[in-house]
Amino acid sequence: MRAQFNIHEAKTRLSQLIEQVETGGEVVIARAGIPVVRLVRIEEKPPRTLGCLQGRFNLPGRDGPPIPPTPDDFLDAIQGS
Repeated sequence: MRAQFNIHEAKTRLSQLIEQVETGGEVVIARAGIPVVRLVRIEEKPPRTLGCLQGRFNLPGRDGPPIPPTPDDFLDAIQGS
């Protein structure tokens, strides 16, 4: 459900509008009839699991082949020599 209120009315009824949003509603606040703000419930994201990609790929130089040395001409080019 979407309801629209002007700024003055939203200030007066803020607690009620928050309750409406908490129960799944959506509130739009307008200035001079033009919508400028939408109040929506914050969706909580599940916490990230550390190490969830462990074992799915290899980093160079660890379990895979070693990283080859950088050629001197390339190093000279990026260092401006």
